Amino acid sequence: MPTQIKICGLKDSAGVDAAARAEATHIGLNLYEKSPRYVSLEQAAALRMQTPEQVKVVLLLVNAEPDFTAKAIEIVKPHVLQFHGNETPEQLRIIKDATSVELWKALGIKDADTLKQSAHFVGAVDMLLFDAPAQALPGGTGMRFDWSLLADHRHELPWALAGGLTQANVADALRQTRAPMVDTSSGVESAPGIKDMDKIAQFCKAVRDYDNS
Repeated sequence: MPTQIKICGLKDSAGVDAAARAEATHIGLNLYEKSPRYVSLEQAAALRMQTPEQVKVVLLLVNAEPDFTAKAIEIVKPHVLQFHGNETPEQLRIIKDATSVELWKALGIKDADTLKQSAHFVGAVDMLLFDAPAQALPGGTGMRFDWSLLADHRHELPWALAGGLTQANVADALRQTRAPMVDTSSGVESAPGIKDMDKIAQFCKAVRDYDNS
């Protein structure tokens, strides 16, 4: 099965079009106001309308209040909600029971013990996103974690790989981890929050070349 590709932190229609042309399967829209990739609900809704049917739209939330989460679902109508803060399995189960939208949870992987915590999210989310530990921002930092931690891990949920992925290293990441999905944001930027259309195309091509090898 082809590797799924998520281009996260898009802010304009040019980025959405570039991701779709490059055969990304998902795009990410960031609702975290402190991020250089932030878009408002209104901007996210407009980008959602411009996204081709074959591309799924993921909304990124960080410790969002329940009312805001409900409003985001109503206004943007995303395919997926990605939670990137300190949300607990208990909190996410409540959201999962209240909506038909797919739920993902990002986990910063420091060591084998933090990886084991992923089991707590069984029944609370549909997928886990393994990322580098949070820095000043909860994601999009360009940092990677030790991929060898995933070598013998028994995955109990569908999962994706994030954290410092670029066109130059994504094939190696896939060879080491066999990730079914890869997620990049800063790895396809010319500056924080500024997507580079050529880098988006090169990243996706590197993934497809790996798939075909």
